[in-house]
Amino acid sequence: MRTPRFKTIIVLVSGPAVIAGSLVTFLLASAGPAAAGQPVTQPLTPPPPSFETCKTVGNGFMCEGARTETYGPTDTGIACGSGAGAFDIFDQGTHNQHAIRFYNTDGNLTKRVIYDQYFSQFTNPLTGAAIPYTQHNTTTDILAVPGDFTSATETTTGQANITVPHMGAVVLNAGRVVFGAGPQDFLDYFYNGNAAAVAELCTALGAS
Repeated sequence: MRTPRFKTIIVLVSGPAVIAGSLVTFLLASAGPAAAGQPVTQPLTPPPPSFETCKTVGNGFMCEGARTETYGPTDTGIACGSGAGAFDIFDQGTHNQHAIRFYNTDGNLTKRVIYDQYFSQFTNPLTGAAIPYTQHNTTTDILAVPGDFTSATETTTGQANITVPHMGAVVLNAGRVVFGAGPQDFLDYFYNGNAAAVAELCTALGAS
């Protein structure tokens, strides 16, 4: 697993389709009857990714789309055990993403919302031991300067469910991307070097 994904794990999602639907409903309800749903005929800054479809709404433009990708196995960088039995935890799975962008009437991005779902597993490459997990994130970027991503303030919320039979939760990562707002075991490991934060996960995968 890529380290940035653990950072995103810091906050997870809930019901992306429902939340996304409510945003769309709100925007369309506020759009003028003549403008809403019309195709976009001007450049958008920055341009949306290819999987998103754009249309005109009352207060500018909206682009929305979904995609599914598979990834891994990828080395997470989490080291377990010692000696001949030492191993790095690998991550692989399926990533579902639903993304929405909001542009003003000048075609400049003002807000982006991304809903991520992961159905994945951690593995011990030496033994093949695996632990399935799910992760849900909602990431919201608000741009102080429309069109300029460097001015964005990003908030991520959600949780990761990494549970092993007879052990319970082996890693706790949930809350909001405000440090100290919730258990952040992956951040504790990667940023503070606290091996104890992932000790139970390593044990569950067979570390000695």
